[in-house]
Amino acid sequence: MSAASADERDLIQGLAREFSRREIQPLAAACDREARFPLELAPRLRELGLVNLTVPVAQGGLGLGAEELALVTEEFGWACAGITGALGINAIVADVFHCAGSPQQKSEVFGRLLAGQWGAYALTEPGAGSDVGAIATRARRTGKGYVLDGSKLWISNAPLADFFVLFAKTDPAAGRRGISAFLLQRDLPGLRVGPALGKLGQRAAPASEVFLDQVEVPAERLIGEEGQGFLIAMQVFDRSRPMVAALALGLATRALDEAVAYARQRHSMGRPIIEHQAIGHKLADMAVRVEASRLLVRQAARSLDQGRPNTLQAASAKLFAADSAMFCATEAIQVFGGMGYSTDLPLEKLFRDAKVLQIYEGTSEIQRNIIARELARR
Repeated sequence: MSAASADERDLIQGLAREFSRREIQPLAAACDREARFPLELAPRLRELGLVNLTVPVAQGGLGLGAEELALVTEEFGWACAGITGALGINAIVADVFHCAGSPQQKSEVFGRLLAGQWGAYALTEPGAGSDVGAIATRARRTGKGYVLDGSKLWISNAPLADFFVLFAKTDPAAGRRGISAFLLQRDLPGLRVGPALGKLGQRAAPASEVFLDQVEVPAERLIGEEGQGFLIAMQVFDRSRPMVAALALGLATRALDEAVAYARQRHSMGRPIIEHQAIGHKLADMAVRVEASRLLVRQAARSLDQGRPNTLQAASAKLFAADSAMFCATEAIQVFGGMGYSTDLPLEKLFRDAKVLQIYEGTSEIQRNIIARELARR
């Protein structure tokens, strides 16, 4: 259950909205051009309590729930999806330890996050994205622990990371049941982080390859038990997908706000273009998608806070909000006409940033598969 009252949630959302408009939005365009995450924001965010929201009170955190995190993510996503995406990775890392961390691991990892360190979540590989069971990185048992070999691709925040949650096969013959999760220090011998990868959008969120060559890991760095990695990853998806949906909601809201403001002041044929039915209907369709996305995000987050299964709700929210973000960004450009194509305005960035929301944390096609599977189980 969420620890915040309705009034407290309003205060948290208001604080996040003020911060996003005052400190994130002015940096967004430059950070996108430079493919740079603004590390200078981190101390202020920690001071205001707008990051690491879900770290338990027992570990020194605020102990807030998914709904509060979704509200903050939505407000930040309005200002810059890239910066927000990078900030969200530490929440995903925290989710791993909420689901499966030992008391010692929780104390260590939550403490490091509160101290300002960065984690990364290393699951995706060149041959394993939507098909998590296809990962090929290997973890071989030794007398003292494990030796890891392999590579990861598109690992968000890897260039920033002080440590990694990394998934590897401890039993290749067992398929997805042979996957295990590990906590790795960045400075382990044999672990190498590649250069930041070029991206179409969300360029302020750095991502790179991670290479493992005979990386020795002590047994106590195993998260949960051997063979639990796939289950951990699926549990984390149920927690992280509502946050991706919240980010998408923020982006879609920004696209709608920009389009409405422009349609009110731009005149054609003697009146504001918002009064032309062709434009008004576009804005109406955008507004309906934004409001529906908001309801789906709230439902998925509240189910999680209430301890109820939310796989169906999380997949529905992620699918609809991601597709709606792409729809709203596209329609906003159309409302702006030729000006929407200009790099001097934020529309083209919203368009580029929106696309990957339909890809990471499970593609829109995978979300539809999950929804169909959940319906078949009922």
